[in-house]
Amino acid sequence: MRTTSSAGVVWGLLVLVCVLLTGCQSPSAGVAEDGRLGGPASGTSAAGSAPVTRPSGYGAVFLAVDECSSFGTTSFTEVPCAGERAAARVVARHDGTVRDGPRCPATTDFVLHISEQRPASDEDGDGAVPQGYACMRNLQPPHPGDPGGGGGPRTIVGDCVYSSGDGQVRETACDGKGEQEPEYEVTEAVAGRPDCPVSTALYVRLGGDRPVGCARPL
Repeated sequence: MRTTSSAGVVWGLLVLVCVLLTGCQSPSAGVAEDGRLGGPASGTSAAGSAPVTRPSGYGAVFLAVDECSSFGTTSFTEVPCAGERAAARVVARHDGTVRDGPRCPATTDFVLHISEQRPASDEDGDGAVPQGYACMRNLQPPHPGDPGGGGGPRTIVGDCVYSSGDGQVRETACDGKGEQEPEYEVTEAVAGRPDCPVSTALYVRLGGDRPVGCARPL
């Protein structure tokens, strides 16, 4: 009887030790791809569980490519693209300033300038949102960044301009529905002025690899 009793005591102690030691735990719960707790941990090895990373998509990084913003160009928030508040999608995202950074895609509708922020916590968990800018495309028409659309941060082939005085030109809608009537249309983008056709009446600065826009009168 004493032998049976002693074995029971020893077994009870072993169970208690296993509960206290992490090595005796059952496989730990991981984090699912949608961020919810539960299910076996992925990427585990004999050395232990792999580091948990934040899920990609809405909220993982502030206004990352393919994420959406609410309405407004001076006051805005990141929102789910399927939500009713979504107004525009990020087509390119860069740190720094527009002047020093890469150019937005040609058909960008507008640019959101993001001020540097250092809150206690943010979407990616590092406590900071660096200064940068997001190139945005409206989810619904109109698209001022399209050729002839009358807006957007870049002037491209197919856009129309008018003279604003002092040798400067500004973009306006080619269909005449803008505040100003179009006077010239950019028909080509070339490396230098000599490459423009003889019908060119105005040279427009475009930037990029073909920085000269050849514009004809309307």
